Amino acid sequence: MIYRYRFISEHRATYGVKRLCQVLGLRRQGFHEWVAAEAVRARRAEAEAELVTLIAKIHAEHRSAYGVPRITAELHRRGHLVNHKRVERLMREHGLAGITRRKRRTLTRPAAGPLTPAADLIRRDFTASAPGLRMVGDITSLPTVEGWLYLATVIDLHTREVVGHAMAEHMRTSLVCDAINLATARGLIRPEAVFHSDRGVQYTSGQFRTALAEHSIRASVGRVGSCYDNAVAEAFFATLNTEIGTAIWRTRAQARQDVFTWLRYYNHTRLHSTNGHNTPAETRTNYAQALAA
Repeated sequence: MIYRYRFISEHRATYGVKRLCQVLGLRRQGFHEWVAAEAVRARRAEAEAELVTLIAKIHAEHRSAYGVPRITAELHRRGHLVNHKRVERLMREHGLAGITRRKRRTLTRPAAGPLTPAADLIRRDFTASAPGLRMVGDITSLPTVEGWLYLATVIDLHTREVVGHAMAEHMRTSLVCDAINLATARGLIRPEAVFHSDRGVQYTSGQFRTALAEHSIRASVGRVGSCYDNAVAEAFFATLNTEIGTAIWRTRAQARQDVFTWLRYYNHTRLHSTNGHNTPAETRTNYAQALAA
């Protein structure tokens, strides 16, 4: 039907609308209604083109990492109440897609010899009623031409914020101690909080247990060889390794700078699905404001 209306519109100056409608078996009223709706269709097409431009802009701003859910959430934050199905269609039609997280290489080395590990106080319950109560952490490696750079993190289970981190050329126990010390220095871990990790030698060492005790933090560890017991930390590093956008850096200094920039982006800009598509920093601020109210 639309094609016939378009044919009439293109040839009406030559043959007239009445004759063309008779030949094609159409009502003139139907054709005139179609013409009247042309302006509406043009406005709709223009609005969709503007939406595609905005979607592409958001996609580029987040290193092509955002998929449909986060793109939709960001559009809502900017005042565009668009259905996720429409976003999915437009992204598919224009070749836009989020990045799929890669499986990361584990660095866990169980401690040798006699060991009395801490209990598992988390038991795969990766939630917390307030910021500063329950933390998880792990270590990952970043490749550079100069050699490996190691990153240790402390993640708050209420906000998913990286509240402490440390980077070094080694993965000795002092690396994970530095991450804890930064988090406590920022005042983002409460006394008697729980810190959960795997059973790597750094986290089960006497030096690390002493560092936790100095800050009145309780240690918690998962089972041997079970990545699911520390799933939040595993998922965070998978996201970092996927989104940071560099396979190998020329220098450790470049890697440090890129990681620091990405961590700031993660805490303050990147929407987190666990937080109702708020950023980790917003989640901490919202909790403090609600508590004050």
